[in-house]
Amino acid sequence: MLTERLAGKISRFTLAEEGRRMGLYFYFREIVSEPGTEVVLKGGRRVLMLGSNSYMGLTDHPEVKEAAVRALNKYGTGCAGSRFLNGTLDIHIELEEALADWVGKPASVLFSTGFQVNQGVMATLLNRHDVVLMDACDHASIFEGARLSMAKPERFPHNDMETLEKILSETAEDKVKFIVVDGVFSMEGDVCRLPELVALSERYRAALMVDDAHGLGVLGREGAGTADHFGLTDKVDFIMGTFSKSLASLGGFVAGDRDAVDYLRHHARAFIFSASMPASSAAAALTALNIIRREPERLERLWRNTRMMKDGLTELGFSTGDSKTPIIPVYVDDAYTLMMMCKRLDEEGIFVNPVLPPAVLPRNSLLRVSVMATHTTSQIGFALDMFERVGKELHLL
Repeated sequence: MLTERLAGKISRFTLAEEGRRMGLYFYFREIVSEPGTEVVLKGGRRVLMLGSNSYMGLTDHPEVKEAAVRALNKYGTGCAGSRFLNGTLDIHIELEEALADWVGKPASVLFSTGFQVNQGVMATLLNRHDVVLMDACDHASIFEGARLSMAKPERFPHNDMETLEKILSETAEDKVKFIVVDGVFSMEGDVCRLPELVALSERYRAALMVDDAHGLGVLGREGAGTADHFGLTDKVDFIMGTFSKSLASLGGFVAGDRDAVDYLRHHARAFIFSASMPASSAAAALTALNIIRREPERLERLWRNTRMMKDGLTELGFSTGDSKTPIIPVYVDDAYTLMMMCKRLDEEGIFVNPVLPPAVLPRNSLLRVSVMATHTTSQIGFALDMFERVGKELHLL
């Protein structure tokens, strides 16, 4: 039975129900179709998807689906154990080698989710005597990993290298210093200042990890990510990524030097004590990776679509911040107006994600628009027309 205190805590949460009563609740929307550029919602209504992280548009690719089915038929639905004991398959090793080669590191190790990567790496490598330095706009999994590590957390304002340097300079030299940043920030769509981060990490003898969940498949040669984009792969100690974005699957990995990766294999509790990734997920990610590397035109189409959407929204008069990637925030200061905009766009056939604090900084509420390589010019044109209609209707333009 719940204690009175727990029951009281639960009962005080009324925001979601209030949103439902007002018709302004746009979370957990039920999709009953493949996750392509258009999706069908429960009830049969088809909408244009501008809320997906499938930047390469591979989640419904025939080769990816066929690879998953073949793996399912060969290996079954699960591994019935952890990688450490009975759950390592040959396809896991093949995927780890392919990922390491892609991002330019000697080795990599798979985790069952991307969230677990950030939890596992920091909780394994750091302890209460160490310091972890994080951008204020880092993903929630980074902050959770820092908490598990019990290292002293130091947040610096978004992309503020002066404050980061000040913190580093005031940290005792004998402390382990671990900098963790998103390569591409998942809500703002801008890119970390990696050259400056590398310079600071070298000057103050700090380790550097880049969470490239939203950079892989988007930046760099063959979509190899943020470090490759800047030509600084050798200067980054750890590169992590997830499969639930460009790689059309579920899971995550971290790549680095062989000794460091081997240490994580034998010490990371989030890896050792979690069930192994199903073969079908590994096969889907591996096939998606192969398609990305063999079809550079996908990356070209993604950036063409990104420019068209970003330029179009900016020309209409919307504030899109410093986005430089297919993640394009449309900032709306007032939360009620933001939800009304989401509602009207939904009614006009556009699926976008409303993002409120604490997912973003206070006063930074936004509609998160994300572009895919497989969107057509006519689809983007339609979306811009609807943004203009709704923006004028709500007196935002």
